[in-house]
Amino acid sequence: MNKMQRFIKEFGWPRLIIAAFLLSLFVIAPFAGVNIGTSLTDTIMRFSMNGVMVLAMVPMIHSGCGLNFGLPLGIIAGLLGGTLAMQFGFTGKLSFLMAIVLCTPFALLFGWAYGKLLNRVKGGEMMIATYVGFASVSFMCMMWLLLPYSNPQMVWGYGGSGLRTTISTEGYYYHVLSDFLNIKIGHLSIPTGSLLFFALLAFLMWAFLHTKKGTAMTAVGSNPIYARASGIKIDSIRTLSVIMSTWLGAVGILVYEQAFGFIQLYNGPFYMALPAVSAILIGGASVNKASITNVIVGTFLFQGIVTMTPSVMNSIIHTDMSEVIRIIVSNGMILYALTRKTEETR
Repeated sequence: MNKMQRFIKEFGWPRLIIAAFLLSLFVIAPFAGVNIGTSLTDTIMRFSMNGVMVLAMVPMIHSGCGLNFGLPLGIIAGLLGGTLAMQFGFTGKLSFLMAIVLCTPFALLFGWAYGKLLNRVKGGEMMIATYVGFASVSFMCMMWLLLPYSNPQMVWGYGGSGLRTTISTEGYYYHVLSDFLNIKIGHLSIPTGSLLFFALLAFLMWAFLHTKKGTAMTAVGSNPIYARASGIKIDSIRTLSVIMSTWLGAVGILVYEQAFGFIQLYNGPFYMALPAVSAILIGGASVNKASITNVIVGTFLFQGIVTMTPSVMNSIIHTDMSEVIRIIVSNGMILYALTRKTEETR
């Protein structure tokens, strides 16, 4: 088998086709009147916004808990941290740091309880995770109205109680990462800070997976019988992976919010899990195997297609259907990712 055949086998035809389609969009873009620099900026920005939430899938996959459809639980922890940082009046970089600090206890608690639940339903983790995600979001739809927030920029104007559906992060931690060491070359803008933050977390995850505890996590996911015979406490390792995934989800939504500029409460977390799951699957992961490379490749391909397709299509047909096209394309990729064969042997 030559190098080209080996590369195709390892990378996979589906990803090659998606990558070729994305490349073709970048090639067509100038002829359709779309600025390449602006399009590339949008793609890189969306990658930096979503990368950490996709990274959150890795620990649970390694431990055999499967794809984390319960990611909204971690996102809720992040939303609590972000809103509390604003409630306490922290601003700028300190606001973002305090949001991470304040979300951590919630993420640890939620992750621990979530992990205990998944340990009781081995073999049906992804189904239960889906229920956990929906139930937690539904519960918080009530709590956002009842929790005693008082910041006038966050609560409803008339009643003075209950949080708004959308809250601006301007004046707090808006673009604290995106504008840090930002590089501008013509129309191209690179959010260096966001990329470095993702790279740091990705490196820490890679380093952890190469530690004794990380190796034990991989062993639990690939061969739990062998892991148990080796003296590994399977339930403890699985719970640790869920806590890590929940915390990364919490931090991931904070990274997303600082770039997006808004906190989206109530049903907002509903729409975060499926794109993250789909991205890592498109990147080459399966329900029992994932790597940092899968995260990077999958996030870039998913966000690139979602960004470029509406821009190019709008310019070709001269009609603003960007949101409709984006929904069709993103849902199409989600459908592809969830229906492809994901069961692979290690």
